Amino acid sequence: MKDAYINRKYIVITLVVLASAALIIRLFVIQIVKDTYRMSAENNVLRYVTQYPGRGLIYDRNAKLMVYNQAAYDLMVVPTQTSAIDTAEFCSLLEITLESFIERMKAAAGYSRRAPSIFLKQISAETYATFQEKMYLFPGFYIQPRTLRKYSKPIAAHILGYVSEVDENIISRDTYYKSGDYIGKLGIEEAYEKELRGVRGMKIFLVDVYSRIKGSHNDGRSDTEAVQGSDIISSIDMDLQEYGELLMRNKTGSIVAIEPETGEVLALVSSPGYDPGLLIGRVRSDNYSKLSVDTMLPLFNRALMAAYPPGSTFKTLNGLIGLQEEVVSPSTLFGCNRGYLFVGCHSHSTPLDFVHAVSNSCNSYFCQTFRRILENPRYPSLYAAFDKWKEYLNEFGFGVKLGTDFVNDLSGFIPSVGYFDKYHGKGRWKALTVISLAIGQGEILTTPLQMANMTAAIANRGYYISPHIVKAVGSAGEIDPKFTEKHIVHIDSLNFEQMVTGMEEAVNGGAGSTARVAALRDIIVCGKTGTAQNPHGDDHSVFIAFAPRDNPKIAIAVFVENAGFGSTYAAPVASLMIEKYLKGAITNKYLETRMLDLNLNDK
Repeated sequence: MKDAYINRKYIVITLVVLASAALIIRLFVIQIVKDTYRMSAENNVLRYVTQYPGRGLIYDRNAKLMVYNQAAYDLMVVPTQTSAIDTAEFCSLLEITLESFIERMKAAAGYSRRAPSIFLKQISAETYATFQEKMYLFPGFYIQPRTLRKYSKPIAAHILGYVSEVDENIISRDTYYKSGDYIGKLGIEEAYEKELRGVRGMKIFLVDVYSRIKGSHNDGRSDTEAVQGSDIISSIDMDLQEYGELLMRNKTGSIVAIEPETGEVLALVSSPGYDPGLLIGRVRSDNYSKLSVDTMLPLFNRALMAAYPPGSTFKTLNGLIGLQEEVVSPSTLFGCNRGYLFVGCHSHSTPLDFVHAVSNSCNSYFCQTFRRILENPRYPSLYAAFDKWKEYLNEFGFGVKLGTDFVNDLSGFIPSVGYFDKYHGKGRWKALTVISLAIGQGEILTTPLQMANMTAAIANRGYYISPHIVKAVGSAGEIDPKFTEKHIVHIDSLNFEQMVTGMEEAVNGGAGSTARVAALRDIIVCGKTGTAQNPHGDDHSVFIAFAPRDNPKIAIAVFVENAGFGSTYAAPVASLMIEKYLKGAITNKYLETRMLDLNLNDK
């Protein structure tokens, strides 16, 4: 009996020891090996409040501030902490309706009754100043600081872009973003989002079971500070941009100006445009909806996304290719009897050599040049010659992406052999079938950015640097190395000099020169007019130019939709832009007033 008692005693002791050992091991695993439970427990007593960084500032090329930050505030709510409040006064202070209050409280409670959520986004500093004086009357509500973008002038919306809240699609694609974050859309804001956004910080507070803050966790030693985003120096000349937008007021079209030596975009105007300030704060959504249904398409960036036939400005390329392929020479003469076969031409002296064919914009000359390019006996077939012609165009940046830092530029369209085979039948087309390509019509489509880039390549006598909108990022002034690389066009510099002389004559020559309206005192402007046929209405007015002739500082392309001849509207606008940039003042006040007062949208 005694032995049985002793055995039971040892069994009980063994069980107690084993149970104690199991408990100790489990506690060790929970507290030392695994931190899951510790974190879960801490989450019940800690509140993590994101500290949002200010986005980097954006300056123009002359260090003038274009975009900065202003304080804004999100009003947060913890539903379980709210008690009977004066809803009338609350709604009055925040300028919301009672219905909106009820709807927002239901949404907050649906999210969580104990965890904080956003009640009202982006309260202005003015509204916050009034509200915070009486916030003690509204328990359960607290403020989380944010920043909103602010613009020094109501210009350059298509260049700068805007900032909006992330949606579920963005969050699913990029784990960096969380609900409530903001992200750049379009323009510099999107292209340089990673540089501008900065680094989020975090403050950790102790809260009680009712989610009321009792102080900082660990005396704030666990907090992390937000780091503001990098500032950006854009390539834009803010004064030139503002002037371009004034010139294009009440007109539809675009202006792109580039510094030829660097590829830096000096101005990029899309008209009609809009005030970038319309897309900030709580009114952003309503204003965006209004802009998106506007029949004038102010949100559409014509400088990057509109595709036009280049018209006679394209003769510059066909002329250069003709010289390089040696199917014409500077002294080659072609006659013009008001056109070539079924392609008409305006009245001018005849015959013309190469330079004067450029300055007089002779359709006959360039039709015959283009025909010789495609029927060149150097190549085994018209197809091979056409492919070589297309190769030159690709080198100039047509039919391909230019490698810019814009997020939505298009490649335009240059037809291929296969395209015409499909349309006409294989072997059933020839040079005369596609002769409209000689004068920039037919199937060719180009963007204003591409035309400005081509003009920069001519100004540089054979190369371009991919157009870009930013000069430097951050205090180190970094820039993507690709924006210093030269893209070489395989056309001899002597041939470029012939084209430059023809473009100089077009502006500064005698009778018959098509762009004399663009001439400037003391500045040699080289340009080429174009009238782009438009199957949907009146022709487009087009002009390309650069200046000065030697060591050029600006290359420009101007498109004015449904405005007729290039010399009528596009050339004066380009001339004024060139003088504004190079001299800072306008000498031809009559021309300036005429362009500023002109309203083509009421035609």
